[in-house]
Amino acid sequence: MPVYEYRGVERSGKEVKGVLDSDNPRTLKDELRGRGIFLSSYKETYEAATDEGGGAATKKRWFARRVKVIELAEATRLISTLLKASISLVDALAAVGKQTENPRLQRVLNEVRRSVTEGKALHLAMKDHPAVFPDLYVNMVKAGESSGTLDKVFLRLADFTEAQTRLRSRIIGAMTYPVIMLIIGTGIVSLLMVFVVPKLTVMFDEMGGKLPAITRGLIWVSEYVQDWWHVTLVVLVALTLLFNQYRKSDNGRKRIDRISLKLPLFGPLLRLVAITRFARTLGTLLESGVPIITSLEIVKHVIGNTLLSDVVEECRLAVQEGDSLAPPLQRSGQFPPMLVHMIAVGEQSGEVEDMLDNVATAYEAQVDARINILTSLLEPLMIVGLGFVVALIVFAILTPMLQMNELLKG
Repeated sequence: MPVYEYRGVERSGKEVKGVLDSDNPRTLKDELRGRGIFLSSYKETYEAATDEGGGAATKKRWFARRVKVIELAEATRLISTLLKASISLVDALAAVGKQTENPRLQRVLNEVRRSVTEGKALHLAMKDHPAVFPDLYVNMVKAGESSGTLDKVFLRLADFTEAQTRLRSRIIGAMTYPVIMLIIGTGIVSLLMVFVVPKLTVMFDEMGGKLPAITRGLIWVSEYVQDWWHVTLVVLVALTLLFNQYRKSDNGRKRIDRISLKLPLFGPLLRLVAITRFARTLGTLLESGVPIITSLEIVKHVIGNTLLSDVVEECRLAVQEGDSLAPPLQRSGQFPPMLVHMIAVGEQSGEVEDMLDNVATAYEAQVDARINILTSLLEPLMIVGLGFVVALIVFAILTPMLQMNELLKG
C-alpha cells in the first residue's frame, strides 16, 4: 500500500502535515476529510514493490530517516500519559502519530494503529516493525496487555529507554575529548612532517656533517610520510575492514569481547556498563510481568558482550530446569558478588525486581564516577603525549643547529 506525505488545513484554519498510508490519493483525501482535514498537497514517499519471485510486497523507504531511541522514548511517554488520562489506545496512537516529527515513526504508528483497529493485538502489530520496536519493547507491551497495565508498562519503557540513552551519551561524551585530541595531534604532526621537516632537510644537507640519530630518524619518518602515505592509508583501511569482518564472526567477536574486559582502565568500565545494562533490563522486564525465561532471552541479546551473554544463556537454561538465578551467576565468576547476593536475597523474599533496580541504580552511579575518573586521566595524558611528540620533533630539529653554531664559534 502506498504511503503519502501530506499537507492540509483543519477547519480552524491551522496548517497540518503528516504521513499516512492509503490505497490511492482519492481515498487519502476522503480519510483526511473524515478527520476534519482538507488536503492541500501530497507526495508519495514510500512505494510497494513485489520481488521477482512473486512474493509478498515489501515497502521500500526512499527518504525515511532512522527512528532515534530518544524519539521512541518521547512517543512512549506520551502514549503512557494519554492512556493514563483514559484515552483509548487507538486515539492515543493517532495523537502521537500526529505529534511526532519523524516521518518514519509517523508511518509506523499509523500502521500499528490501523492493525489494532482491525483487531490485532498491540504487541503483534509492533512486532511487525522490528527496526523500531525491539524484542524488549514488544514483550513488555505483551505483558502489559495481559495484565491490563499498559499505561504503567509504557511509562517503564520510557524511563528505561531514556536511562539507556543517558548512559550511552555519557560514554560517548567521555570519549569525545580524547578522540578530538588524537585527531588534532595527528594533524599537527603530519603538517610538521610534510611541510616543515623537508625544508629543514635541505638546509641540513647544505650544512654537511653527520646528523644526530634523532634527526636522521625524523628525516626518515618525514620522507616515509611523503612517499608512502597513500600506501599506508590503503593498508590502514584494509586492516580496518579485515578487523570489522573478523569482529562479525562468532570466534572473533568472542575473542575481542574477552580481551576488551581485560583492558586496563577501559575493561572494568565496559564490564560495569554491561552489568548495569543486565540489571536494569532484567529488572524492568520482570517488573512489567514478562516471564523470567523470556526476560533472560532478551537480556542475552542486549547486554552487549558475548562472554557475559553466554553466562546469561547458561542461567536461562538452569532456570528452565528449575534452578534459581543466583547460583549459575556465582559459578560463572563474571558477575560481582554484590549483584549475586542481592539477587539471592530477592529470590528468597520475592522481590527480585526491586533488588535489580537498586543494584542498577548503584552501578549507574559507579559508571558515572569511573567515567569522570577516566576523563580526568585521559585529558592530561593526551596533552602530555602530544607535547612530548612535538618536543621530540623540536629537539631533533634544534640539535644539529646548535652543533653547527658551536662549530662556527670554534
